[in-house]
Amino acid sequence: MTQPSSSPDALLEQGAFLKEVLHEVEQVIVGQRNLLEGLLIGLLADGHVLLEGLPGLAKSMAVESLATAFGGVCHRIQFTPDLLPSDLIGTQVFQPQSGEWTVHPGPVFGNFVLADEINRAPAKVQSALLEAMQERQVTLAGVTRPLPQPFLVLATQNPIEQEGTYPLPEAQVDRFMLKVVVDYPNRADEKRIIERMATTTHKPQVRQVATPEQILQARAAMDEIHVDEKIRDYVVDLVFATREPEAAGLVGLAPLILYGASPRASIALTQASRARAFLAGRNYVTPYDVKAIGFDVLRHRVITTYEAEAEGLGSEELLQRVFDTVPVP
Repeated sequence: MTQPSSSPDALLEQGAFLKEVLHEVEQVIVGQRNLLEGLLIGLLADGHVLLEGLPGLAKSMAVESLATAFGGVCHRIQFTPDLLPSDLIGTQVFQPQSGEWTVHPGPVFGNFVLADEINRAPAKVQSALLEAMQERQVTLAGVTRPLPQPFLVLATQNPIEQEGTYPLPEAQVDRFMLKVVVDYPNRADEKRIIERMATTTHKPQVRQVATPEQILQARAAMDEIHVDEKIRDYVVDLVFATREPEAAGLVGLAPLILYGASPRASIALTQASRARAFLAGRNYVTPYDVKAIGFDVLRHRVITTYEAEAEGLGSEELLQRVFDTVPVP
């Protein structure tokens, strides 16, 4: 069995800046540790993040605060039904003085792209985002242009307002490494929110404490984190249990799952587990890393049947049964 090639002390030193970033963002965002860790894991694992939660839960503020702490270029796009692909990727503008066309890059050219209420945009705009998310490049005026590194799409959607929305197709949802569900804060955190934010002056501000280059360096260091063969088997067992539940001992689950997770889910679960271990300063992945991030990786990749909906069962309940049944190494 191969052993980790980086010591925990070395990883702690390389990831120390992440603690500073988290501390700085928490000057503005109270609680919501799961949200903040999900954003950092997506950033480290080079995966896009979909945030789902009710209005007013600081989803957009968390993204903007994270971008400020890293000092990267952050562009916010408010998705609306009349949005055009050119509003996203850019367009050509004719200059009468010179008689030439000049390219004006769109807001997708940034390190952090906040796609606010992404499900309010029509399919043609969502498709324009697909190439950027998957290939990290955009075809504009017949020329393929690489996007800056790091590049991260952080999208938000409201789970209750369905009027005037366009549900994201499975092909695009699968492009998101994580889907993080943002819930209400507890009573203590809500009181702290009032103390900090219910004022017209002296509101806390986020300072830049890191750089985008440090993210790229951290990603390189993350490749040294050891993933044991048993952990890989565990990841595959979990993913296959969503496709072949009967073979995994999940009796009665097959009629409730229309489509299971794709191979992209296996890759995402492994990379996200590595990122979680890196955040913890460990040079190896544990089964708990896989279980802790598993719901965020799989909840949007397991498509339920009408029978499951009729029984009031969503992907969360089905995944809970998968994680409870598949043996942990």
